[in-house]
Amino acid sequence: MFGNLSADKYDRKYKDSELLVRLWQYFKPRRKELLGAIAMVTAGSIAFSQIPIFMSRVLESINNGDPLSAVLPMMTAIFGFAIADYVFFWLRRRLIGRVVAEVIGTLREDAFRAAINRDLSFYDENKTGKIVSRITSDTQELNSIIVITGDIVGQFLEFLILFFVLLSINLELTLLLMLMLPGIVAVSIGFRALARRATRQGSRAMAAVNDNIQESVTGISVAKNFRREAMIYDEFTNVNNQSYRINLWRGFVLAMVFPALNALGGIAFAALTYFGAGAALLGTIDVGAWYLFIQGVDRFFWPFINLSGYWSQLQAGLSATERVFALVDAENTVIQTAHQPTPPIQGAIDFDHVTFAYRTGEKILNDFSLNIKPGESVAFVGHTGAGKSTIIKLITRFYEFQEGTIRVDGHDIRGLDLHSFRRQLGLVPQQPFLFRGTVMENIRYARPEATDEEITELATTIGDGEWMDNLPNGLYSEVGERGGRLSMGQRQLVSLLRVLVQQPSIFILDEATASIDPFTEAQIQEALDLILQRSTSILIAHRLSTVRSADRIIVLDHGAIIEQGNHDSLIEQNGHYAELYNTYFRHQSLEYIEGAKQELSEPVAGD
Repeated sequence: MFGNLSADKYDRKYKDSELLVRLWQYFKPRRKELLGAIAMVTAGSIAFSQIPIFMSRVLESINNGDPLSAVLPMMTAIFGFAIADYVFFWLRRRLIGRVVAEVIGTLREDAFRAAINRDLSFYDENKTGKIVSRITSDTQELNSIIVITGDIVGQFLEFLILFFVLLSINLELTLLLMLMLPGIVAVSIGFRALARRATRQGSRAMAAVNDNIQESVTGISVAKNFRREAMIYDEFTNVNNQSYRINLWRGFVLAMVFPALNALGGIAFAALTYFGAGAALLGTIDVGAWYLFIQGVDRFFWPFINLSGYWSQLQAGLSATERVFALVDAENTVIQTAHQPTPPIQGAIDFDHVTFAYRTGEKILNDFSLNIKPGESVAFVGHTGAGKSTIIKLITRFYEFQEGTIRVDGHDIRGLDLHSFRRQLGLVPQQPFLFRGTVMENIRYARPEATDEEITELATTIGDGEWMDNLPNGLYSEVGERGGRLSMGQRQLVSLLRVLVQQPSIFILDEATASIDPFTEAQIQEALDLILQRSTSILIAHRLSTVRSADRIIVLDHGAIIEQGNHDSLIEQNGHYAELYNTYFRHQSLEYIEGAKQELSEPVAGD
């Protein structure tokens, strides 16, 4: 009835006590504000509980025939207590509101920090939209826990004050009230497990909706290109309807609480009215005291009824907290054995019998060994799935290998500080990603201290800066969301410059020239030639010019090295590389282009 929404792989369950103890750590630095709020709750509870007490005294005075002069001070006191209760309530909400805002802000920072520190494999298995939902929607749910806590604590203080007052007036009627409490408490506890499950599934349903929206908006250009707007609308409608059904059941479950508890409260009210009226007629209790007991029904049972009625919000808050802490506590697969500062890298890379498999279980690299010398440029070629990108991901420590060792300059990369290690790596990804802002800001992303003059000088080294002529404001042009205002070639040039300005010791190019025009390729090649001379370079490319510029070409097949050498020697071997060359690279060569031109210029027989 709550839908078939499964937990994410990193989800875990916590006891309510664990969640509350952990949440307390966020409130500790704000103890003064909390103590102030508790003081306001206490003062407000005292003021509010005095209202029915003074009302009962007014009724006693009227019943005894006392003059108006005796009643008026008590009526004034009731008005004063009502004003005081309002003031204390306002101060309490103000203090709690400030604490809530600070706690949610801190928790959201922790959740976001955890998200950006997760491995790339974490994002391979979990949808980003659901992660965003935990950082935004789920953290906001905590607001309900703190507000409810303040209200319920205040109501229980009122309950205690009235309990001792009523106990001093009439023991029998007080015991009658108390006899009804176990039933109300039992019903409240009975709804707890069902309410928790309902609110947990409600949170998952909302995360699914957020994920669908995020994915649809991100891929809207593809949807429009293939005229699939109706399809993504239908997909959204399905997940939205699923969320509607789950939350409808959630509301039904939680709405059952009030009728059950109000029925019990009605029984108690009827019993107290009947027995209290009999006692008043017999003269064993004053009319004012009887009124106080009738008013006490609400004061006695309302904290418990309120607790159950707010159980939806309380459970929603605890479920949301559980989801946030699950993100914070998610474990990385990449584990560093030490955090040694990384010395200046010379560029020697050694794979020593490395075995790697994604979580699906299929091995990509099996007992893989490779030695790359400092300053050497190595190009990896092979069919899709051969393991080219996997090698890059292991060098950069984006993924954890299962067996063997990878060393850089003789240092096991599992013992190096990742931040200082990656600072000396420069990766141009297969799909360039630009942040909203200017071209200049995106290039400076890798090294914030770089000056405008330094970046401008670097940008002009590529094709004498001709690529900037098509930008409306040069390097200060806005790139738009994800670089949408730039062409693919321009985006890749900016992505390359972002790495070049970092001056990395190890340069990695991951098929970044696969979808650009020859003119842009020539411009990128100029920059590549510069960096290949001063760093160890690992190249994965679909362009012949990039492959041929490498000192060594390594041919991979199913995670194993089957051939290696320079371009000419591999062509002479007439092996797998020669086959790849004739299939993918040969048509890019100058000889092939000149030959094609000659064939087109020759007259056709019979003309």
